[in-house]
Amino acid sequence: MAFANLRKVLISDSLDPCCRKILQDGGLQVVEKQNLSKEELIAELQDCQGLIVRSATKVTADVINAAEKLQVVGRAGTGVDNVDLEAATRKGVLVMNTPNGNSLSAAELTCGMIICLTSVVSDGQTWHVMSISSMLPNLEAWKNHVTEAFQFHF
Repeated sequence: MAFANLRKVLISDSLDPCCRKILQDGGLQVVEKQNLSKEELIAELQDCQGLIVRSATKVTADVINAAEKLQVVGRAGTGVDNVDLEAATRKGVLVMNTPNGNSLSAAELTCGMIICLTSVVSDGQTWHVMSISSMLPNLEAWKNHVTEAFQFHF
């Protein structure tokens, strides 16, 4: 499906500024407005061919049906539970998402939480000078905890 007449896109939720720049560099006019009511969203979409949302904006059947020029809805995130897929399909509006967009961040958070189990970085109120020898007792406790919690053996 080609979007030859895709000229204007509304970003209705908070996104990294690079998103706007990428779209503008691609020749699109970008409007950013957040916290819109359903009526305000419909009014803004009257001359937009594209809509980019995260999870705050609800793209209901009413919104899709009232947005006569809407061709594509992009979800900056994994799910599309805030977009009425049946209404979009009936109207021929393409719905896209970024299912792996946060994989690196999720992995980083997981690693950070595992490190916090050692009690080395979880206390943000104090600073400690540590050496390997001072961590060994905690490291052993951490290994035991990981072994019990995740059935992972070192």
